Amino acid sequence: MPSPLRIADDTEKAVCSAICQRDGIKAREIAALLSLDRTTVNRILYSSPLLHEICWQDADYRWHGIIRQARPHWGLQEYAGYYGLVKEFIALSEETWMDRMAEGCANIGRSLNDTRGVIHSFRDCRTQMIRLFDDLRQMLGRRCLDWEVAFELRLKRARHVRIYADVLVITEDKVFSLEFKMKDKINPEEVGQSVKYSPYLEIIFGPRYDIIPALVLTGASELFEFVRVGREDAVLPVCSGDMLFNVFDEYLKFLSP
Repeated sequence: MPSPLRIADDTEKAVCSAICQRDGIKAREIAALLSLDRTTVNRILYSSPLLHEICWQDADYRWHGIIRQARPHWGLQEYAGYYGLVKEFIALSEETWMDRMAEGCANIGRSLNDTRGVIHSFRDCRTQMIRLFDDLRQMLGRRCLDWEVAFELRLKRARHVRIYADVLVITEDKVFSLEFKMKDKINPEEVGQSVKYSPYLEIIFGPRYDIIPALVLTGASELFEFVRVGREDAVLPVCSGDMLFNVFDEYLKFLSP
């Protein structure tokens, strides 16, 4: 098993954002931009496991992010079974979307061995998301059509870290990270699994975005509650598929008077 990647400190996060918000930047430019000395920047660039996972250096010594911290988030398509704008996703038939998922999963090394019902779970997940976007369009109009959606994010370039997400919905300033389970009961282990990768998603998407994890139990109905995460004070929204709309309202407040 790969050892977990430690969470970066604020300086590493700032260096990462300086890289991922641009098309290419040199170490001296990063230092000037962030008012850091070159020694500190070089130490981070060449020794940080985080940077080695999500950034790369070209032949001209310019650093680039594998996922751009700007809309649309170019690079996500290289690490997801499917990635696109919401309006593109909802325009696809189920079978066309499944073909895209199969191709994307093959590219990222995601096994589609169906012995555990993965194909059925993909179809179930799509059904829930189509219903969500139908609900959102009724309240937000066309605004949500320009959001981004990614299915089966798998970021595992090296041995240091594995970052997984079933579905990401990327709004103007929030990333909803949705963990789907075809169950009707809340499992504490799955609650922990739902929040596990949030710190890394915060780094990937940068300081302009809030990361909002949620657990979606598609075997349940009329479920929407907040569950404590382990022994921490943090809570996680848990909902059934028919109540997923309420998770978005909780943070976007479009039903508030």
